[in-house]
Amino acid sequence: MATDRDEQERQQQELEEIRRGFAEMGARMGSLFEPSEPEQAEPPALMPPPAAPARPRWRRVAALALLFVAGIGFGYILPNGQAGEPGSPPPASATPVTTRAQAATPPPAAPPRTKVSVPEECLETAEWGDEVIARLNRKLRDDRLVLALREYTVASQACRKEASLDG
Repeated sequence: MATDRDEQERQQQELEEIRRGFAEMGARMGSLFEPSEPEQAEPPALMPPPAAPARPRWRRVAALALLFVAGIGFGYILPNGQAGEPGSPPPASATPVTTRAQAATPPPAAPPRTKVSVPEECLETAEWGDEVIARLNRKLRDDRLVLALREYTVASQACRKEASLDG
């Protein structure tokens, strides 16, 4: 029993030394959760006076105003170039000038309109093609898809034949 008591006292001493060591370290390092107290307040550093006096701002404002006025002037001058320059549009006159030869000739007739007609077989081809695509999108791969694909193929061949006869 004496050894257990000696062992407990030795462990208590080691534990106290460890606690003391942590307390000393904490006092030196400070707490991470509490703000540290400054040991000695340092006076704030004074800024040195400026080396050169600042330039007056009115010069900058005047220069910007001059550039602005020059830009407006160039904006009015440049688009109003002479008519002979490339890239400028020709001057438009208020009244069109016509000669007697121009007045005697009638204006050209409008080209005749052609009526576009689509053979019935081509419309049928488009309908069967839509049906095949719809069945494929819905993943309906059964006998109805096979029949729709066959009808599309027949209508497509008929459409090609009809189109080659018309052309």
